[in-house]
Amino acid sequence: MAHWRDLYRAKLTDAAAAAARVHSGDTLAIPSCGAGPWRVLEALAKRPDVRGVRICHATLWGPMYHLKPENAEKMRTLALFLTANARKAMLDGRVDFVPVNLGHVAHLFHSGALPVDVAVLHLSPPDDEGYCTFGVYVAYMRAAAEAAKVVIAEVNDQMPRTYGDTRIHVSQLDAIVEVSARLPEIPPGESTDIERRIGEHVAALVEDGATLQLGRGGMPDAVLAFLGDKRDLGVHTELYSDTVVEMVKRGVITGARKTLHPGKLIAGFLDGSRKLYEFVDNNPMVEMHRSEYVNDPAVIGQNDKLVAINSAVEVDLTGQINAESVGTRLLSGAGGQLDFALGAWRSKNGKFIIAMPSTASQHSRIVARLGDGAAVTVPRTLAQFVVTEYGVADLRGASLNQRAKTLIAIAHPDHREALERAARERSDLHI
Repeated sequence: MAHWRDLYRAKLTDAAAAAARVHSGDTLAIPSCGAGPWRVLEALAKRPDVRGVRICHATLWGPMYHLKPENAEKMRTLALFLTANARKAMLDGRVDFVPVNLGHVAHLFHSGALPVDVAVLHLSPPDDEGYCTFGVYVAYMRAAAEAAKVVIAEVNDQMPRTYGDTRIHVSQLDAIVEVSARLPEIPPGESTDIERRIGEHVAALVEDGATLQLGRGGMPDAVLAFLGDKRDLGVHTELYSDTVVEMVKRGVITGARKTLHPGKLIAGFLDGSRKLYEFVDNNPMVEMHRSEYVNDPAVIGQNDKLVAINSAVEVDLTGQINAESVGTRLLSGAGGQLDFALGAWRSKNGKFIIAMPSTASQHSRIVARLGDGAAVTVPRTLAQFVVTEYGVADLRGASLNQRAKTLIAIAHPDHREALERAARERSDLHI
């Protein structure tokens, strides 16, 4: 067998030659967040002969060549999750949205329900044995590499090398494009006063030794800010960002009491600032795993005291949770919220928390009924805690009438009377 260095040299090419391996009508799976393989996508966008290539990804930051109107005939986006940069293109008819739980994407790839012709990876350089790593984005990309007919890799000397289920050998790659590019950075934002009030309420629900699922942004950062007096917290989550690094350095997050992967920070992908990328590089405390593992409720539930902290667009008076749309206007996607709701129920002393401001643009986010055409991301049977700046509604074991009363109590005061009137108009509520 050829030495891996010989294989590497034989597969080394430029972005244009790698992009030439893509055919019209192909479906490409690419990593998301800050791990987009932009050299290959730019070369693909420059090809005059290609038509109807589908680019499959979730949340993604970067040049977004495939979303530019001038490339509409060449490339079309297949979105597993929507963010602002894809919403306008979707309204223009250039994006197709696939409703899916993140933990199920691998099944779509492997089963052929969503066939992958080409996987374009973004990897760290090979080690002495010829193994690259998926760096900061494993998620669904290992499944994509396994299912694809062609595997192209951008090998970036600035991609962090990570532990966990991240290694892939150069023999598993068909084409290699070397790049040297800093990953896009998402700097930490400032939490609002309302988010801090919510964060304080949520933090009161977190016990010493709990394992956290949380994302990035003002809300999770606000929660973490109030956890400074906790001990031996752990992490098992889809993603985390810079604030977790600070909590590790302060000794709040140690993972010492985790009942699954003790002492390890478990995630499927990461995005944040350079500080985060430097922290995870060659750090054995950090383990990255595929989403069909991280988001498997049976795996999640092996973490005792799993506290899943998520947000929502709206919650109705019976506990139905919509985290995806305003009516039929799509904002995001299911992500892993349902996966972790199920996992929290399986966890010993687990908790599933929806944390959200009581209003958006002066409209109540606690509603009598979900908006017409709105998604039900998590059914009311799985709801546990809903938290606003006005307090905590514990829905566990509560009847429909009890749920309505406790949810109205944490709604904005300006909307409580209207919610009570609307509740009386429902045949299933008597309050």
